[in-house]
Formats: sequence, C-alpha cells, structure tokens
Amino acid sequence: MIVRDLETLYDYSYWANAKLFEPLSRLTPEELARPVAGGYGSIRNTLVHMMSAEGGWLDRCGGPKRGAPLKPEEFSTLEAITSYWATQERNLRAFLATLSDADLSRRFEFTVPVISFSRVMAVGEALHHAAIHNIHHRGQVTLLLRALGQVPGNVDILFYYAERSAPA
Repeated sequence: MIVRDLETLYDYSYWANAKLFEPLSRLTPEELARPVAGGYGSIRNTLVHMMSAEGGWLDRCGGPKRGAPLKPEEFSTLEAITSYWATQERNLRAFLATLSDADLSRRFEFTVPVISFSRVMAVGEALHHAAIHNIHHRGQVTLLLRALGQVPGNVDILFYYAERSAPA
C-alpha cells in the first residue's frame, strides 16, 4: 500500500458521502434520528459513529486529536454532521499529505476501550481500516434511507471511477 492508494480510497469515501448527503437532506431531523434498524439504530447515530471512528483512527495515527468519542445527540441536524465531516475531511487530507509511503509502515499500539481491544498496527493498515469501516456503515445508511422511503442512489466505487474518468 502507498499513500496514493489511501488518497484514492478517501477520495471515494468522501465522494460517496456527498452523494448520500443529497437524499439525507430530504429527511427531517426527527427522521434522521428515528430508530429504524441496524447496530446504531438511526441514520444520525450511524453517521456520528462513522465520523467518530474515522477521527479516532486519524488521532491514533498521529493526526489531529479527536478528543472523546462523538455523541449523536450533539449532532441534531444534517448540517451539523456535514459541517463536522467537512472539517474532518480537511484534517485527514492534510495528514495524508504529510505522509511518505514509508510512514505507512510505522507501527503503534492502541486500545479501543468500548470493546477492550488492544493491538499493534501499522499506520497504513489503520487508515485503510477506517476507510473500509465507513464503506461498511455507508451501506447500512443506504438501507436505512430506503426504510424511510428515500432512494439513496448508487455509491459503489464503480460509479466513482466512472465519474472520475468521464471526459469533462
């Protein structure tokens, strides 16, 4: 894995987020927070979990400090979520820009207290995990959107590559 691979993966991830923000914008704050299904119950809770985890991994890898895990109730609107995520995206892209390919091999010890999980992992593996973790949960968000009567569109990486390579 090289830094450019991670940049591409995060480009895709933020592209897919942006594609989902449009159908998410049609939800009321109540629908955004409504328990529907899934491990986190609501779209808002799932999105906040995604942001919190991504920020936590960025922090562990040497990027900006996230602080305490994010709390869903602090994000009552989609605007609050998209605003926070825009800042996080800038932070992540700026951090990736500081890394060399060799930096991705640097190992660090970490603990995920919620599940009492401690390991040693390479920076590249952790950042790769964080991006894949969001792909997993983004799939859940698309299902929850459908449960609320919305059509989320397709955020498969195939469409990202097609859009990216389309003539201007």
